[in-house]
Amino acid sequence: MSDEKVSRPCHHCKSRSASAPTDTSKIHYEKFWLYRHCSSVQQRDRQAQKAGQLFSGLLAMNVVFLGSAFISSMIFNKVAITLAHVWILLSILKVLCLFWIIYYLLGTSRQPHAVLYRDSHAGTIWIRGSVLLFGSCSILLRVFQIGYSTILVQCKSRVEIVFPSIGILFICTQAYFLWHHSKDCIQVQHNFTRCGLMLTIATNLLLWLLAVTNDTLHVEIESQLRETTLCTCPDTTICKVFQKGYILLYPFNTEYCLVCCSVLYVMWKNVGRRISQDHIPNTKPKFKLQGVVFGPLLGTSAVIIGACVFMMYQIQATSLVPSRQIFVIYYSYYVVLLPLMSVGAMIGTIIHALEKKELDTLKNPTRSLDVVLLMGAALGQIGMSYFSIVALVATDPRDLLNSLALSYSVLLIFQNITQNIFVIDGLHRRRITPPGKEEDTKEEQNHEAYSQRRVSMLELGQEIRKASLSYIHTYSHLSWKRRVLREISFFLVLCNIILWVMPTFGAHPIFENEMERSFYGYSTWFVIVNFGLPLGVFYRMHSVGGLLEVYVTA
Repeated sequence: MSDEKVSRPCHHCKSRSASAPTDTSKIHYEKFWLYRHCSSVQQRDRQAQKAGQLFSGLLAMNVVFLGSAFISSMIFNKVAITLAHVWILLSILKVLCLFWIIYYLLGTSRQPHAVLYRDSHAGTIWIRGSVLLFGSCSILLRVFQIGYSTILVQCKSRVEIVFPSIGILFICTQAYFLWHHSKDCIQVQHNFTRCGLMLTIATNLLLWLLAVTNDTLHVEIESQLRETTLCTCPDTTICKVFQKGYILLYPFNTEYCLVCCSVLYVMWKNVGRRISQDHIPNTKPKFKLQGVVFGPLLGTSAVIIGACVFMMYQIQATSLVPSRQIFVIYYSYYVVLLPLMSVGAMIGTIIHALEKKELDTLKNPTRSLDVVLLMGAALGQIGMSYFSIVALVATDPRDLLNSLALSYSVLLIFQNITQNIFVIDGLHRRRITPPGKEEDTKEEQNHEAYSQRRVSMLELGQEIRKASLSYIHTYSHLSWKRRVLREISFFLVLCNIILWVMPTFGAHPIFENEMERSFYGYSTWFVIVNFGLPLGVFYRMHSVGGLLEVYVTA
């Protein structure tokens, strides 16, 4: 094929041909038997890519439907399909995923020219860190589950010990795989890699669905606490440790499945992708705590007050019947904080509208997924809030606690919507490099080189004074729009962190105050909470990453 034909590819492939290596033998064009008649290699590559994505997507869809049918049958007909049957199916899927991951690590990724490109936007440190954090908690959850089943081995099946053991191996292998290869744009074995990634995504989705709908162990633990079950622990102390640990760590398991699905989806989109120079940033923006004063102060105050409320709630929640006052304090904190966050997000959105920044229209799978995840994860809290509103209005909305819970639900819906608009608008703004950026970079490099040398106490004092003057200079020279955007972004980052910590580590008043639970029933409200709560926690965590991106690019 002549150079002229290669230099005029289709519109879809223009961005990829610009960054393709000069040695064409390194480019592994995709092939598919349906499109062997295409005259252009790049056109055949594009059609084969779409066909591979379609085929792998259909594979995942069929696996999810099969697993969903098993789980639904277990819920509605526990005689024909039991929990053990669902565990056996998921164990088979886990073993298949393990074989593929090991093959990818030892075979696919080590082939010549397998990973020519790496997506700088994918697999950020905070998302990979959350995979390790939630994965560690999920492993500890399985350990508690194995210990609990071992103590009650006389009335437990061995499947309840084998299934968590396979889960530990699956979590460890998957976490290692995502930590080291989440940025890969694999250029070989495209279809097999896509199918493996989609099979792993489907398995994680089914594990999440089972965790959301299966309340068997929760009901059993509650029956043991009320001493209404025949299967009792011989050692109550160890049993209570396993029970409390299982209940506390349960949300981390669902969170881990959701995070893994998001990372695996980006990897699936990056299979066969050749990144152009426009997608590779020359200077990656760094996080610097400069130009912000009021945002950190207000955010730190919100974090400190929230931590105090959280500790008070946890102390009260350890008793079998938490006091009514602690629920009032908890909801009052949210009723004060959520309007402040909503107002800040609205002001930031207005400033975005007043700015003259151009929209970044370059194709970016990671950013597109960020937008989808923000919108989708917000549905968890919004859905729970609407269920709470119906239950509270139908019972007694004039009661103090009910009115606070009702206000909390309404404000939470409004805060999610305003924050989503602010973050999504900020993610699509193109970063403007200041005129004096090169001089600042040189000065920063000189400062770093100087700081590597040993300095005396006098020089250290001079450096502190220079840093203070530099901070004041930066703050005073920022335009008021950029300054306000940074203040708002940093404030919202800290607020979302504390709103992530509180439900993640055990503060669940929406399930423990018994208002909605008595209205909908235990099993129904369990499914609603286990569907919405992990999405809400994931939303807060994902919002922190988006807000940091808005802060850095402001």
